[in-house]
Amino acid sequence: VYYSQAHTWYYHITQNFLLCYKHNQSWVDAFQAYPDMKIYETPLYLKALHNLLSTLFNLWHYDAFIVNLEQLKSLKSAKYIQQTNNTQSLYYLYYYLHEINRHFIEGSYGEGIEVVGELVEIIEDNRYNWDDHRIMVFYYKIACLYFGSGDNSTAIDYLNLIINQRNPDYREDIQCFARILNLMAHFELGNERLVEYQIKSVYRFVGKMKELHEVQREIFRFLRRTPRMRPDQLKQEFVDLIERFEKAKEKAFERRPFLYLDIISWLESKIEQKTVQEVVRAQFLERQERSKSLES
Repeated sequence: VYYSQAHTWYYHITQNFLLCYKHNQSWVDAFQAYPDMKIYETPLYLKALHNLLSTLFNLWHYDAFIVNLEQLKSLKSAKYIQQTNNTQSLYYLYYYLHEINRHFIEGSYGEGIEVVGELVEIIEDNRYNWDDHRIMVFYYKIACLYFGSGDNSTAIDYLNLIINQRNPDYREDIQCFARILNLMAHFELGNERLVEYQIKSVYRFVGKMKELHEVQREIFRFLRRTPRMRPDQLKQEFVDLIERFEKAKEKAFERRPFLYLDIISWLESKIEQKTVQEVVRAQFLERQERSKSLES
């Protein structure tokens, strides 16, 4: 387990998700081979499933993701999950995280919003004492669900919970994308003056970041230019930006930002005059159809 765990972390950091998956699967397989260890090392087993699901999400391997998500869900009533508040905390943390990720893959943002109420209730009553970092991740994912479903106002409400934190000194990446997504949501609402005003604040934040990806710089330049463009110029700007992003995705360490924000699908939605949900859902169904064709 420790051998597999060490390699899982290494390949996750280097973003070699295929080898990450290989060693992560070995980590889970060890517990399947010795099922009694699930009782004695429950947190380690839950972390194995969690990391495997995260890797499958990064690889966009839907069928394997669903199989392992169902495995995680089947543990809900297991005695060793219910034995301590710590194991319950880990279980529900991972359950909600990957249930939301499922909707990201499927492009079913509207359906994903159905779990938000119970999740927010858990966060607010603090029954599992989740730390601020975990809560920030959830707020960002919830905001993405609302943004994807077209409810930009509610997305902004959750993004503000991240942006307005006092002296945050962690997850600079999510804080950056929260600010960018906030600009995009205001752009969708037609708040052009507010976008122009907030860009200055985002620019100051971005300027302090230790690490800035090419993708983040491109998004920022785009949002600075668009308020001054005529409507007939925007479509070509969307097309040009997609081309620049597709080139960026070919670079190994420029792929990470796309795991946080599906900017390309948003741009395609603007070009095709569809919702983000419609674009992502169509992409998902097309991938599933291709997968079935290859199997047959």
